[in-house]
Amino acid sequence: MKLLEPYKTDKLDLKNRVIMSPMTRNRSDNSNHLATDMMAEYYRQRATAGLIISEGINISPTSIGYAFVPGIWTSPQTTSWKKVTSAVHQEGGLIYAQLWHCGRISHPDLLNGSLPLGPSAINANFWSYTQNGFQDTVTPKAMTIEDINETIEDFAVAASNAIEAGFDGIELHCANGYLFHQFFAKCANQREDNYGGTVENRARFLFEVLDAIQKRIPGIKIGIKLAPAFRGMFGIELDDDQTTLYEYVIHKLNEYNLAYVHIGGYGEAQDLQPIEVVLNNARRYRKFYHGTYIINRGFTRDTANQAILDGVADLVSFGELFIANPDLVRRFKESANLNVPDTETFYGGNEIGYLDYPTLK
Repeated sequence: MKLLEPYKTDKLDLKNRVIMSPMTRNRSDNSNHLATDMMAEYYRQRATAGLIISEGINISPTSIGYAFVPGIWTSPQTTSWKKVTSAVHQEGGLIYAQLWHCGRISHPDLLNGSLPLGPSAINANFWSYTQNGFQDTVTPKAMTIEDINETIEDFAVAASNAIEAGFDGIELHCANGYLFHQFFAKCANQREDNYGGTVENRARFLFEVLDAIQKRIPGIKIGIKLAPAFRGMFGIELDDDQTTLYEYVIHKLNEYNLAYVHIGGYGEAQDLQPIEVVLNNARRYRKFYHGTYIINRGFTRDTANQAILDGVADLVSFGELFIANPDLVRRFKESANLNVPDTETFYGGNEIGYLDYPTLK
């Protein structure tokens, strides 16, 4: 089965093509945003994946959008991640850090009373999960040029910290309605300067962040997560030039010698089943990117394997299946039954629904 075969390029050397997708689990220490021993065990259990991409990790105090999410902007936070990366490496696994800025998907309760940052002062009219429960988002502060420059530097420092913490690379979370996506989308970005308006301007922030990161770590240690079909959540709606923007972005990413591009996200169509939506979306952008291409959203073992055989992707990432099946790769190999994920324990809490899913005997 192709899905279970090794995958090797000059940038990646993976024991299989089963990727663990980044998933927020809200199990961090909330006062200092540290990675915990419980988190180290969670990732260790899943180290048979060809590559683990961590949950989203906040890059700065202004990037936080949810409670109990870890960070990587301080020295103690960086040190706390070493137990996670060591646990994965001891099991023969690889792990990338997903770097995350939530932008306007936040709340002052998470930001010491400050307004969230966004490309423009436009409320997403969504919600954020705070230490006081779910709360409606507010109108963000439109980022100044100084804010943008500081955020670019925050990403570069976080990337450097991730490598110091032992991560094998980083993934920029440019999907699902968060800060990069907000710059891409006209519904969130109505700027009239060099960061708004044209496709090139709305993509500028991403490429300036990439340029800054590549001064700290090589492109071969960088992946990008995009969601070209994402709409209907987090205040994001499709634009009239949506396809043009993503074609431009994905084509230009070829210049950066990246580890991979990771395509996922949400999308609906009245006349297609969800997996067909995902595959059609993946096919559309595959032709623009010449490197390693990961796809995500709703795959089974067999549909993932077929997508690789058909050349739609090189690798496939799995989310909920990895939550409920720490030994997912073995279960795929043995055609074993899969545990059913408990959605009630996805976010927050303790070891229940986090560390206690059974493995095969």
